[in-house]
Amino acid sequence: MASSSSAGAPNAKPIQVKLVLLGEAAVGKSSLVLRFVNNEFQENKEPTIGAAFLTQRCKLEDKIIKFEIWDTAGQERFHSLAPMYYRNAQAAIVAYDVTKAASLEKAMNWVEELKRQANRDMVIALVGNKLDLVSASHGGDEAVRKVPVAQARAYADEHGLLFFEASAKTGDNVLEVFTDIAGKIPLDHLLAHPHRGAGGRGGAGGAGAGAGNRVDLLRDGAPRADNASCAC
Repeated sequence: MASSSSAGAPNAKPIQVKLVLLGEAAVGKSSLVLRFVNNEFQENKEPTIGAAFLTQRCKLEDKIIKFEIWDTAGQERFHSLAPMYYRNAQAAIVAYDVTKAASLEKAMNWVEELKRQANRDMVIALVGNKLDLVSASHGGDEAVRKVPVAQARAYADEHGLLFFEASAKTGDNVLEVFTDIAGKIPLDHLLAHPHRGAGGRGGAGGAGAGAGNRVDLLRDGAPRADNASCAC
């Protein structure tokens, strides 16, 4: 659980956590990150080329976590670059579109690849994006849903994944995704073995990566997400 009572915690040395986003093109990976980092949404986001790099800091209890986020392109032609980005990562978000059944199948393929080739202790979250399109509370239409909640949740449970449905457009559950990921990562182990932490931009060789945004929530004047329970 997050805490805001730890005096002086923002001055603590941050724990670097490398996180990679994977999933089919147009499921909203970049929009999820943009909502998390800048608390904003762009209706017509340009497709990511190669990968984009962003950072965000979170306060979790008495620790400061610096997420170093690699937002990878979903187009098939960039698939071969993915290992450069998920190598040595402590966490991954595998995203799909709740209105597109094929995107869940692609997400499952990514999960299988991570299980085979990535860090065996990686925290993986399966995230169904575009919840606003099917959520009645936001004027959505359940008829457009193509991925049943029960199906995706059952798959996540079977493979030991965190599971969320979220909306980058409205912000629903986006903060919770990153907060829960942070809570599952063995931070004490990273503190004891700092060189096994996030590789930063050099960890992927910088290939195909844009500079992206760097916004620290703990920096004076930085945009702050609403309801920032993790100070994320």
